[in-house]
Amino acid sequence: MLAGIALGAGGFTFAYGRGWSYITNDPAACANCHVMRGQFDAWQRGDHRHTAVCNDCHVPHDPVGKYYTKARNGFWHSYWFTTGGFHEPIMITDASRRVTERRCRECHADIVSAIDGAHAGEAQRSCTSCHRQVGHRW
Repeated sequence: MLAGIALGAGGFTFAYGRGWSYITNDPAACANCHVMRGQFDAWQRGDHRHTAVCNDCHVPHDPVGKYYTKARNGFWHSYWFTTGGFHEPIMITDASRRVTERRCRECHADIVSAIDGAHAGEAQRSCTSCHRQVGHRW
């Protein structure tokens, strides 16, 4: 009986939250929740809107990493939105920041290599320390 209740509640939450949309690459899925609307609108004004969607920057590209990250984020987003314990404006987590940094470095490897080389011996700099709003032009 408990399994039925959990499955029913999970199914309802998945349907109500348009969970199937998160399996796609459609950036509009990220705006399903009102707290993400600002990020979606800013992405539409940003430099990357013609070349990258949310998944290109915010999830790993290998299938296991991609769907693990989507499942982890989906669970926690659902949890915090349901309990009302989320920070507004929404803030990126450390785990998501690491994924985004890795994606920046992969797509812009030539530039990053030149920058890192020019600062050899120093602590590695984060791409977003200088380019904080590159994907989301406020």
